[in-house]
Amino acid sequence: MRELYPEIEPLETGMLDVGDGQHIYWEVSGNRDGKPVVFLHGGPGGGTSPAHRRLFDPAKYRIVLFDQRGCGLSIPHASEPGAVLSANTTWHLIADMERLRAHLGIDRWQVLGGSWGSALALAYAETHPERVTEIVLRGIFTLRRQELDWFYEGGASALFPDLWEDFLAPVPIGERVHLIEAYHRLLTDPDPAVHQPAAIAWSRWESSTITLLPQADTIARFTSPEYATAFARIENHYFRHGGWWDEGQLIRDAHRLRDIPAVIIQGRYDICTPVMTAWDLHRAWPEAEFRIIDDAGHAFDEPGILDALIAATDRFATDADGFDADDAADAGVDDDVEDTDDADDVEDEEREDLEGDGDDEDDDDDADDDDDDDADDDDVVDDEGDDDEDDDDEEEEEDDAPSS
Repeated sequence: MRELYPEIEPLETGMLDVGDGQHIYWEVSGNRDGKPVVFLHGGPGGGTSPAHRRLFDPAKYRIVLFDQRGCGLSIPHASEPGAVLSANTTWHLIADMERLRAHLGIDRWQVLGGSWGSALALAYAETHPERVTEIVLRGIFTLRRQELDWFYEGGASALFPDLWEDFLAPVPIGERVHLIEAYHRLLTDPDPAVHQPAAIAWSRWESSTITLLPQADTIARFTSPEYATAFARIENHYFRHGGWWDEGQLIRDAHRLRDIPAVIIQGRYDICTPVMTAWDLHRAWPEAEFRIIDDAGHAFDEPGILDALIAATDRFATDADGFDADDAADAGVDDDVEDTDDADDVEDEEREDLEGDGDDEDDDDDADDDDDDDADDDDVVDDEGDDDEDDDDEEEEEDDAPSS
């Protein structure tokens, strides 16, 4: 069984101004001249951890991690009082990825994502297939109604009635018909005595079910108040809006990925994102290699899943043409890339590409009209660059952070 690569430190870190008052944390580790790969964390709202760097051979890869809006080291943080999520949508995240790619001078990169990260990876690659060399997906999640209903409206309660009772506890009995909506009311309540217990219950439900066997340390990390509040608020915000794409769209548009080498990895006993979604994606995208891990649940560090992930990244460390990142100094980097060309107007283009009829909602969290080109005219900046002065703070995140 393959295991994580040894611990490494970032070569450089920064905070990228992506507009809307948002700054996202990013880091690069491994080989500066290696093959570019970007890791997309789960949740949404889960953030990255040092363990995620270790999915890739540091001698061969230029490893890019970033914390999506509102979580991890990105600011403002969704746990803050009065946090506003109107500028936190799939469209914003895809635009952020393009800004980061251009900022780092990368022409094309490999994309790896699990859980929510698999949804973001699919959305990004279907919008920008020309920017993707390979795709590695784990624990497939596409935010279809049936997927959300299974995990958040009672389906999975058949397997975990005891844990489900704890999930229901913060919700008044009369409001238990539509639980995602009921939790929205709790999580947006300004009173910490209301939103914090709800956030912890939401996060405990997920952390108690993502591994084949319960892991107390995982549950403890998920339920720390600051983490749980940001995690639950962001997840609930995205799930209420169905990801801001048409029902089933990520699977429907998988044909756009046919020319991209890919591996789909799925745990047989994944309760959080059941195998049916991965199977539906496999049928729509038969060109991608499809692997079911028979003795695994959802988390990336379950032994069989971890082995399959690293097998895929090791294989893709060499380009399809046989080019190995060890053999040249400019693997996957185009010196002619301009910093902001690909980011200009990217949100509008992505809306046309991915957004269908839209999910207009009559509440303050709906972000359909929030962009107004706020990010289009903002210069991409690196506030920290190679500065080492903040490294200690950044490395305070635990190496084996939440596994989703």
